[in-house]
Amino acid sequence: MNILYLTNHLNIGGISSYVLTLATGMKKRGHNVYIASSGGQLLCRFITEGITYIPIPIKTKSEISYKVLISKFKLLKYIKEDNIDIIHANSRVTQVLSCLIQRTLSKPYVSTCHGFFKKRFFRKIFPCWGNKVIAISESVKEHLLRDFQVKEEDIRVIHNGIDVNKFREQRAEDREQRKKDLGLGDGPVVGIVARLSEEKGHGYLIKAMQEVIARIPRAQLLIVGEGRMREELVNLTKTAGLEKSIFFLPSVMDTQEVLSGMDLFVLPSLKEGLGIALMEAMACGLAVVGSDVGGIKSLIQDRYNGLLVRPADSRALSYAILELLQNPAQAKYLGSNARIFINQNFSQEKMVLETEKVYSECLSAKY
Repeated sequence: MNILYLTNHLNIGGISSYVLTLATGMKKRGHNVYIASSGGQLLCRFITEGITYIPIPIKTKSEISYKVLISKFKLLKYIKEDNIDIIHANSRVTQVLSCLIQRTLSKPYVSTCHGFFKKRFFRKIFPCWGNKVIAISESVKEHLLRDFQVKEEDIRVIHNGIDVNKFREQRAEDREQRKKDLGLGDGPVVGIVARLSEEKGHGYLIKAMQEVIARIPRAQLLIVGEGRMREELVNLTKTAGLEKSIFFLPSVMDTQEVLSGMDLFVLPSLKEGLGIALMEAMACGLAVVGSDVGGIKSLIQDRYNGLLVRPADSRALSYAILELLQNPAQAKYLGSNARIFINQNFSQEKMVLETEKVYSECLSAKY
């Protein structure tokens, strides 16, 4: 197959990681793979993997932007010349772009719903979901059925996968050295890798760390990511008097670099499609704590491979963190089960094969 992936940008984040994992997996399967986007920090990774890049001016959040039309006319030429078989959109804007292309060239397209959309007017009158919709978790599927009345027969639940070979468990001595490399102290490190936005729940984690540090003074929190809430979170840290215990790092190209310095990973999201960084932490054999919401429940089986807590509950979060920091044997047990669980259920190969079936289904059907 000749497959074209569409995404607004290729900056560090969940969608770009998803597309990179899927595109490289399809390339390994022998397909010709193209990526059309406005570029970004991860572009070099796509090019290194031999994926053909098509630059388009699609870095916009508006589905009615003139950039969508410009991108359409630019892509028509490539789609014809390279005989593209199927298009895979990964955002609302690229869903609309794919729909416009389909109306001109009758090419089938698939879209992936990576999270939860607001019920906006244009989304109702121009749904643009594609021939099939991939939901990354059962919770996202329920959202599509309930809020947008997408036909159940058009939805396929395919969990995100990761290249588990890129993530490894750390020996204790290597973890201590990595902490020094990151500028951290030698106390236990609680970490989060996520966009700095309200729905990720950073504020509740910072509040929870007040109780944790009161009990374990050498404990630290490493916050990795970028976003509009950075200043607010830094101020919250200062207000809590935790400036010496909470560290902020920008997004990193390779999450293994920061995960290898953590003793515990926490994702206290208020809503979450699935959580790629959480999956990567589990693949590293880290003990994890997550909110009992959305796709996180697809990953964490409470007290088997992690701990689940009520969302927006700083006290429950602090109890869970303290439980694992004070019980290394339990943390090791959960982390070991987490790594096995990800290897068995959320591999890159599994995601690629299931997505490939969706493509074949679209190409064999008559719409």
